[in-house]
Amino acid sequence: MALPDMRRPAAPHREHLLTYQDGSRRLVYCSDVEVPFPDGRLIVSRTGLDGLITHANEAFVEMSGYALAELIGAPHCILRHPEMPRAAFADLWHTIRSGRKWHGYVKNLREDGAYYWVYATAVPNVRGGRIAGYTSVRRKPSRAKIGEFAALYAQMLAREGAAA
Repeated sequence: MALPDMRRPAAPHREHLLTYQDGSRRLVYCSDVEVPFPDGRLIVSRTGLDGLITHANEAFVEMSGYALAELIGAPHCILRHPEMPRAAFADLWHTIRSGRKWHGYVKNLREDGAYYWVYATAVPNVRGGRIAGYTSVRRKPSRAKIGEFAALYAQMLAREGAAA
């Protein structure tokens, strides 16, 4: 996967070394700055079977803080926030690889270290009876649900840390 380490942001931040499913690692910087999801917008992206981004709409580019050229060809996990448990993504990938639709709340990491929450729907793209890739559509999440999922994810992360 070979994601580069993030550029250190100017704002106060925390450093995290993330380890991905394939064993690769990346240094990321996180701040406590939330970028609110804009009303009336949808973030859309597509990936190949390998999870590399093949399409990103304008809303995705704007919310992620990355340039389109940085997103295309990058692994979708470029957006993984360290406060998202590995188990949440394992469930997502298991569900869509088995040909089913997945829904969930996700805290994404922006290029500048800020974050944004989404309510995501991910689906397999089926061509000729075979999964050819995946599409994800993200919309504005419920503030009440964000609070619920932030607490749940904190518990899941604690269990993951205890198991490590």
